[in-house]
Amino acid sequence: MSDSAKSTVTTPEVTVPGGNAIQPRPVLWLITLVAVGLSLFQLYSAGIQPLGLFYQRSIHLMLIMLLAFLMFPVFGPHRKRGLLGWAIDLVFFAGALLTGGYLVLYLDEIIGRAGFWSQTDIVVGCIATLTVLEASRRAVGLGMTIIGAIAIAYAFAGPRGELPWLGQFLPGILEHRGYNIDRVVGQLYLGQEGIFGLPLGVAATYIFVFVLFGAFLEITGAGKFFIDLAYAATGRQRGGPAKAAVIASAGMGSISGSAIANVVTTGAFTIPLMKRLGYKPKQAGGIEAAASTGGQIMPPLMGAGAFLIAEYTRVPYLEVVKVSILPAIMYFSTVYLFVHIIALKQGMQGMARSELPQVRDVMAAGWHFLLPLAVLVWLLVMNMSPMRVGYYAIVTMIAVAVLRYAVWFLFIAPRQGQTVTLAGIGTALWAGWTKLVQGLELGARNAVAVSMACAVAGIIVGVVGLTGLGLKFSAMMMAFSGGNIVLALVMVLLASLVLGMGLPVTASYIVLIVLVGPALTAEFGIPLLIAHLVVFWYSQDSNVTPPIALAGFAGAAIAGSKPMETGFQAWKFAKGLYLIPMFMVFNPEIIMGGPWPVLIWNGLIAILALGAFAAALEGYLFTRMSWLPRIAIAGAIVAVFWPDLRIEIIGAAVMAVAIGGNWLASRREAAAVR
Repeated sequence: MSDSAKSTVTTPEVTVPGGNAIQPRPVLWLITLVAVGLSLFQLYSAGIQPLGLFYQRSIHLMLIMLLAFLMFPVFGPHRKRGLLGWAIDLVFFAGALLTGGYLVLYLDEIIGRAGFWSQTDIVVGCIATLTVLEASRRAVGLGMTIIGAIAIAYAFAGPRGELPWLGQFLPGILEHRGYNIDRVVGQLYLGQEGIFGLPLGVAATYIFVFVLFGAFLEITGAGKFFIDLAYAATGRQRGGPAKAAVIASAGMGSISGSAIANVVTTGAFTIPLMKRLGYKPKQAGGIEAAASTGGQIMPPLMGAGAFLIAEYTRVPYLEVVKVSILPAIMYFSTVYLFVHIIALKQGMQGMARSELPQVRDVMAAGWHFLLPLAVLVWLLVMNMSPMRVGYYAIVTMIAVAVLRYAVWFLFIAPRQGQTVTLAGIGTALWAGWTKLVQGLELGARNAVAVSMACAVAGIIVGVVGLTGLGLKFSAMMMAFSGGNIVLALVMVLLASLVLGMGLPVTASYIVLIVLVGPALTAEFGIPLLIAHLVVFWYSQDSNVTPPIALAGFAGAAIAGSKPMETGFQAWKFAKGLYLIPMFMVFNPEIIMGGPWPVLIWNGLIAILALGAFAAALEGYLFTRMSWLPRIAIAGAIVAVFWPDLRIEIIGAAVMAVAIGGNWLASRREAAAVR
């Protein structure tokens, strides 16, 4: 055997899930060790011994960056590190350890000399900032790193800054005095408004614990349980698999926290079935992408958004969840209606009963998955801290899984002829231990991207606070929109689309709310909570809006369709993503509360408008719809958004007449056929 062959055998390499990189086995063991250590640290600080702000965030970031450098090689996922790669990675490993360790060891001294930093403080801060940007490049993408670097360069631009020449290229409204390296590093690394600011704080506490909870649900089979339950409920209806995709994505979205992850998990089952039923490949991929994107706005997690919104607005987390339920239901109802209309339009039928799981069987096999969710909801209602709630939900999930397996192994298996032996018990214990480690590792892996995005978002937020960029951006919005709230919302939508091309949803929301939030609330009078919800909803559009429709492209890969065509289908099906936030702005009662008659009226006209909009866009409801009622519906939708009750009533009446006329036409057609 040749030396090269021997080396291949002695250092086997495998693909890393979550990193998509070819890794030697010792590196995989190291990844597992760091990931499990991170998850255990998070569980300890969440449920046993809460830590101080800087201790919690610095240790979390240190371990996350170590994991990022291990999972994502410096030269890309499909190239071996080599000697140079390992040398570079060792430098960044040291940078990650220094980033967290320096604050943990010298926190009291650093606080004591606040504002009068030592040279060591500044050097460590520079190393930390560069290390964070590099970890972000690997885990999140180059776009996030570039924006973070531009933000730092902007802080240095100005007559008193480190880069005074750069200030000459800034438009007048963006000019500022400029800041030296001591001030910028103090803001970004040594203060509470930069890297260790609110975004990373939320990622290091609430988000991680719930991502870990989702990982345990995933490895114990909860995803399959929710998908099977959706199929059992809707499979026999017209377009059943597509409707199951909508329902399953609503459930899975609360677990995965990622639209793309939602597409590839539920889509692997739903897209082939949709195609088999008669949906075009681009439609199947688009439906799954639109439904999976809705998982990001579905309580209780909302893709980590609920925690961030609660922290920024100082509204209790449970309140954010409660007010988000109706808009999420409206969104999924719109996608569901699109699916139903296409099924009617193309004459589809449901699946045979023999092809579908039975609700009774599904519940018998997986009812225990509902217990941790029930505990989670109950503890939230009891006003317990979301971080502590996540901890107890994880403990409940593990306990339920262990008890269910123990009951099967000790009582059910013997009745089926399997003998309980010491060897069998040892095998079962080892299998349980392996599952536990897998859950801890998967949770940490899934949290790497969002934590690094939040760390770089902290850099951007810190620069915005230091330079006053948020107020400048608000002035620009007022100037360009001319004080027109609709134009301002369109500008927010366009900005979110551009940001979404390079940033994940969470980071896009943070950056955008810091920039446009002050204008939406102070200049246009939009309530704070609604402003945050609008920006968060609009931050989702890069998942379904070409040319960068990330969830749409993932759906296209599974459906075997063209990415751009699938993206446009996803964009069409996800129209509620654009209309519902606008409805929140013009009818704030559905979020902020109000008299019951007003709430009921607003809910009814919103559902009517979304349903009529879907019918007008497809040109079909009960039967084909001519151009005249479709045009009338378009005008009526505008009227429903008009802040005048009489005009709202007229708009609702026009839509009701158009829909009623379509129903009568379908009855006449059916009578003529008979």
